[in-house]
Amino acid sequence: MIIPPALAATIASADQTPVLRFWDRLDPRGQSRLLAQLEAVRWDELGALRRLALQPPTASVAAPDSTTAVTPPCHLLGNPQNGTAVAEAIVAGQQALTQGRVGAILVAGGQGTRLGCRGPKGLYQVGPLSGATLFEVLLGKLRAVRRRYGKDVPLAIMTSSATDADTKAYLAATDCCGLDPRHLFTFQQQDLPALDAATGNLLLDAPDHVAMAPDGHGGMLTALAASGGLEWFAARGTEHLMSFQVDNPLAMPLHPEFIGCHILAHADISTQVVRKTDPAERVGVVVSIAGRTHVIEYSDLPATVAAERLGDGGLRFHAGSIAVHGFTRAFLERVAARHDALPLHLAHKAVPHLDATGTLIKPKVPNAIKFERFIFDLMPLADTVCVVEIAAEEGFAPLKNPVGSAADAPEHVRAALLRRAHHLLSRAGVSVREGVEVELDPASILDEQDIAAVLPHGSVIDSPQVVRQP
Repeated sequence: MIIPPALAATIASADQTPVLRFWDRLDPRGQSRLLAQLEAVRWDELGALRRLALQPPTASVAAPDSTTAVTPPCHLLGNPQNGTAVAEAIVAGQQALTQGRVGAILVAGGQGTRLGCRGPKGLYQVGPLSGATLFEVLLGKLRAVRRRYGKDVPLAIMTSSATDADTKAYLAATDCCGLDPRHLFTFQQQDLPALDAATGNLLLDAPDHVAMAPDGHGGMLTALAASGGLEWFAARGTEHLMSFQVDNPLAMPLHPEFIGCHILAHADISTQVVRKTDPAERVGVVVSIAGRTHVIEYSDLPATVAAERLGDGGLRFHAGSIAVHGFTRAFLERVAARHDALPLHLAHKAVPHLDATGTLIKPKVPNAIKFERFIFDLMPLADTVCVVEIAAEEGFAPLKNPVGSAADAPEHVRAALLRRAHHLLSRAGVSVREGVEVELDPASILDEQDIAAVLPHGSVIDSPQVVRQP
């Protein structure tokens, strides 16, 4: 097989001919795979990526301090002292759900490799008793919302090149986890090449494959627009889109009060936060700088600043971002038309690659630059951002690390699901014997109202079970 002359010229002009060093060793199938990948590279963008890798810019947002930044006002979920009455926000959210004006976006491009799970992270089993996967738990919540409000919530699932086929196969095999497939849309985020940190060259991780990586959760904006997803939502009358990530089974993006706060604030973006109490907690913080809202990543927050405390002993910068956001569709349509809406961030990573002899090198220290976009970088472009604080035990149990890790591991997530179940059962007047594990079926139990339909007040659970409505 011969490399098309135009492509060969493009590769040469980009000073990337080393990517072809093993071409003559490849069989026709290998040449075809590499050729397809090289033809898909956005060569007009590669030069900009290379310049960015070799001459990284200074941070676009300076690290906050008490003279330049403040934590913005937060609506505390369920707090009667909120400026927006709790009841008013709940009613507004319920009306939007009943009228079918709310859609959802699930960011599910990650793999379960670190967790010892092959394929998409969404296939990881987190149900303490049921063994339900992350997909079953999160899509089940949409079924419960449909059951409560009588309307399907259109759902768009963002996959990546590594998870797209397996995610689609799983959805087909499970009948979309009980959702109506007419209201389910999948779209794939873009891959960007990893570049050698010293030379800016493309890296090969196999003789017939360029090392690539998904472009981060911020890739949602471009990919959703390019796939026709915004038009898909518009055709269903969807005005507000709530986004959340697949690795948080406690996520509650469709909480009526959250949606109502977003609507009543006339916010372009709304975001959920949890109160940080430990400066070392690995979540970014929401801050207001010069009248604009930003998220500062925990890695960009100096330890001395992260540890600053107020007179009451709480952290000065305490609004921890948990990647649950609400957007108006009109705002996403507006910013999607801007090529500069989401800047690229650089991440130094250890990327396996072939050396000049074809030997696979697995570096133990970062050797390459990966590029990603963060969806929260849209916040400074918004006229109004609504920040809603939730209790971590109610809506935040991230699954990041393998079994046995200090935090964010499967055993911690399952324990959080059990604690949440016990808390809701208690609020419904149901007692659970000490040591008994109880799980709530996410597809039929939203809150204590649904529990009351199954278990009368005063009931006692004395054996492990999954509580569900028939």
